[in-house]
Amino acid sequence: MSDQDISSKGIIGDSSELKDSTDGWQKAQQVLRVLSDLNYSSGELSAYLQQIAAGVSALLDLDWSVVTICHNDEERLVASSLPILGGNNIYSLHGTLTETVVKSGSTLVVENAYEHPELGEPPEGYISYLGVPMITSTGEILGTVCSFMTAPRRFSAPEVRTAELFAERAISAIENYRLFQQVQHLNENLEAAVAQRTEELHLAQSRLIEKERLAAIGEFATMIVHEIRNPVTTILMALQAIKSSLTGDRDQRRVELALEETDRLHNLAKEILLHSKPQVFNTARLEINSFIEALQERLQDLPDGVNRQLVLEPAPEPLTVLGDKDKLKQVMINLVRNAFETIAPGETVTCRVLKVSPEQVGIQVHNGGEPISADLLRQLNQPFCSTKVGGTGLGLAIVRRIVTAHGGTFTLESTLAAGTIATVQLPVVS
Repeated sequence: MSDQDISSKGIIGDSSELKDSTDGWQKAQQVLRVLSDLNYSSGELSAYLQQIAAGVSALLDLDWSVVTICHNDEERLVASSLPILGGNNIYSLHGTLTETVVKSGSTLVVENAYEHPELGEPPEGYISYLGVPMITSTGEILGTVCSFMTAPRRFSAPEVRTAELFAERAISAIENYRLFQQVQHLNENLEAAVAQRTEELHLAQSRLIEKERLAAIGEFATMIVHEIRNPVTTILMALQAIKSSLTGDRDQRRVELALEETDRLHNLAKEILLHSKPQVFNTARLEINSFIEALQERLQDLPDGVNRQLVLEPAPEPLTVLGDKDKLKQVMINLVRNAFETIAPGETVTCRVLKVSPEQVGIQVHNGGEPISADLLRQLNQPFCSTKVGGTGLGLAIVRRIVTAHGGTFTLESTLAAGTIATVQLPVVS
């Protein structure tokens, strides 16, 4: 800002008034130095407003100057030339000199507030007042730059214009700060949206790759299974015939081992076909408590359930889903069989039905056997991964596939304290 600019704003009065006044020019130079020292950086509004309050107070030799933000009949003191003592620094505007400034939108100069009570009350201990509204480019009054003296004082026109100039600087900084905050908020939202979208794309890509991988595995496995089923059946029939003709215990044991392995291979072939072929569902309304209760005896009689106990804990209210009874029965058989295999004789598996939310029913199969490590727990989501010797690793994959096709979710948790909990969640229908 040039000396001519200062003069045009009337800070040092008209040139005719200052023709022989060195004090006026010195004052103008002092204002210029203070204004040039003001340094606003985006995001550093508080310190800048503090410079505004201190600058006005020093230039005009005032007892106290403040910058306030006004909203809903309240003002918040955001900068002060004097130390601020604690508190939230929020005060009511009602009946104050500052309220008059905010309502009128004009600068208010009061030499002695006690002589003009109609203009409002000053802060306790102060008599004279100079208040300038901070008006945005859209005409909104955000607050004020106010100054006070403990004694009556008449403010000159140059002094008033100096205060107004600092108020303009303050409102400019506040508007820049608002714009900075809006841009920053926009950038944060944009970054979050981009990150979320990127994560969704990565997840979709991973699912697509996994789907293609499993489809290729399924197609290949189906082809292999069809090729080996007939030879396996022939081998199984031949071994059974050979066993009936052998008399030696050693030969009998060898054939029994061969039969066991052949039977395991036959079961593996069946599970691979079950996992790879398209699922066909016959859905109907199914009340989960009744479904589990009807299945309890069948589950308890599983070969792996010998000397082990199955306890059912139904939900306190009926919970109905839309599901394929046979497919969900297969889910329960796989989960309870796995739980039986994990615990020792005499221990218990608990099957619990619970209302997870108004829209979801949960079926939990819990056992207290040895916990599964976190690394292995993650791998169990993949086909052909098993913790059992001779296991196919397809049981949980089949469970997950059936549950997902029902619009549900399957989770497996295992800790030393809680044991292992397999949870199936299905959508409830009314």
